[in-house]
Amino acid sequence: MKRFRALLWCLPILLLLAGCRGKRDDPVLRLSATEALELGKQFLEQEKYYKARQHLTHAFEVEPNSRNGREALLLAADAFFLHGGSDNYIKCEAKYRDFLNRFPTSDRADYAQFRVATCLARRVEKPDRDQKVTRDAQRAFEELLRLYPNSSHIPDARHEIQVITDRLAAHELVIGSFYSSFYGKGICQATIQRLEDLEQDYPAFSQMDAVHYYLGSAFRRCRRPEDADREFEKLRIDYPDSPFVAKMEKFEKQFAREMIKAAKKGS
Repeated sequence: MKRFRALLWCLPILLLLAGCRGKRDDPVLRLSATEALELGKQFLEQEKYYKARQHLTHAFEVEPNSRNGREALLLAADAFFLHGGSDNYIKCEAKYRDFLNRFPTSDRADYAQFRVATCLARRVEKPDRDQKVTRDAQRAFEELLRLYPNSSHIPDARHEIQVITDRLAAHELVIGSFYSSFYGKGICQATIQRLEDLEQDYPAFSQMDAVHYYLGSAFRRCRRPEDADREFEKLRIDYPDSPFVAKMEKFEKQFAREMIKAAKKGS
């Protein structure tokens, strides 16, 4: 019994020692930074991202301030990025930010900043969801434009900003279109204000035909016929092939029937 108790007492220590020995026996840990970097690159090319990260992380930890270490840190971030998936985009963003914090004057800093923004852009939510990550991505791309105006990634960043801006506008449209079908002075005015702000803040929005439709219908419900006519006219003239033209005509007929019915009921 005493021997058994002694064995139980020693077991955690034995397991710890075995774990330490296992780590020492890890072949990756025997590699130099140069060797680990080269193998990491090979695994990256083979799309073996987990093994690539193992070797690249080791290369960085061995020589964190050397040229090899800098390259390994950036490639480790790339391995997360190329692997894809929401969790990996969060991890690669952290890696790229780590690179920027450690090596802000590197000639690859603009690339790291571009990747930070792209990691965020890959995680944006649908227009009907919260857009915090979308706004974070927009700021990150704008930071690239501000800090690295001569970067080769500027054209791609500008394109991404346009896509993100359209996503933010779509978010406003989702909310505005939902409330545009409600009656009531307070709701009407809030809906109109949101849609007018959208029209002004996002003039290049790809779904402006929808904005004109929902804004026109909100004006109609708020008893502002001249404003409603203006928005519907824009829809007819600027977007004659839009499906919202037919939707508008259907709405106008339905609204007219509702007004006739309300008038008869009132009389």
